Amino acid sequence: MESKELALTCARLADNKKAENITLLDLREFSSVADYFVIVTGANEPHLRAIVDEITERLRENYSIRPFSTEGARVTPWVVLDLIDVLVHVMNDKFRELYDLEGLWGDATRIEFEPEPSPVAAES
Repeated sequence: MESKELALTCARLADNKKAENITLLDLREFSSVADYFVIVTGANEPHLRAIVDEITERLRENYSIRPFSTEGARVTPWVVLDLIDVLVHVMNDKFRELYDLEGLWGDATRIEFEPEPSPVAAES
């Protein structure tokens, strides 16, 4: 799977668990660490765990992709999934504001992400 497609897939999976403020940054011109950042916010620690679990389990089940590493404990305000070319940052709103990854990587191009409409909204 190409890195952009992987980043978009991670964003959709995070959206499945109602992650907030989903942002994708294209870092290819600025970093040798990763091609893309996916940055999402969870409301509380159980919500953060649910987002992380959704991403890791669905990537494993549907694409046979496993994170190279996962930084952050099961109970933490910030978890990073290292998928080599894509880093997924799942954080609470306080840490997101404090570390301001979007500001730090302000020159990076933002990738448009539109959540898929929910089936209930589509029926209306």
